[in-house]
Amino acid sequence: MKETAHFTVGFDLDMTLIDSRPGIKTAYDLLAAETGVSIDSDLVVSRLGPPVELEMANWFPADAVQAASDRYRAIYAEHAVAGCTALPGAYEALAAVRAHGGRSVVVTGKYAPNARLNLDALELEVEALHGTVFGPDKGLRLREEGAAIYVGDHLGDIQGAQAASAVAVGVATGPYDAAALDAAGADIVLADLTAFPAWLADHLRQTA
Repeated sequence: MKETAHFTVGFDLDMTLIDSRPGIKTAYDLLAAETGVSIDSDLVVSRLGPPVELEMANWFPADAVQAASDRYRAIYAEHAVAGCTALPGAYEALAAVRAHGGRSVVVTGKYAPNARLNLDALELEVEALHGTVFGPDKGLRLREEGAAIYVGDHLGDIQGAQAASAVAVGVATGPYDAAALDAAGADIVLADLTAFPAWLADHLRQTA
């Protein structure tokens, strides 16, 4: 396990730290135009979280899924990054971790090079990035980083936190509402990241 600072917090990326829906919609629309395959990009962006291959399987035959996924990632890097924005509270959440002597890591289902493009474009500073992992598999990366807390918007993020024995913080900014995140086993559910700094300060006081 890697050496950590006082503590480490993991964050999901899409719909946790950033609103990537406009960029992803653009990339899928361009892919559809290029391939001639009809893709409902509005439906796609309503269920973000899993790696691209799982979504692409809904639109392409099995033997074309990998090629379509690879092409999507190339289109995303060129055309989609500028359409993404930081979600409310994202900068403050990362700053709160630093202020308490901790480190932030991103563990996401997104292709890591594209995730890095998003982070750099929005100047979201984190200490490590792991991509193309979803659900309980996120727990492996969280354990490697020594993360005691994981923050995400998807039921798969709750599973990842649980797999790492980390505190599961759900944020209701993605495809699941607060009730669904709570039912999935989140230890705490926040409306969005604007509430995270206060929650973190209280959590650290209680666990000191």
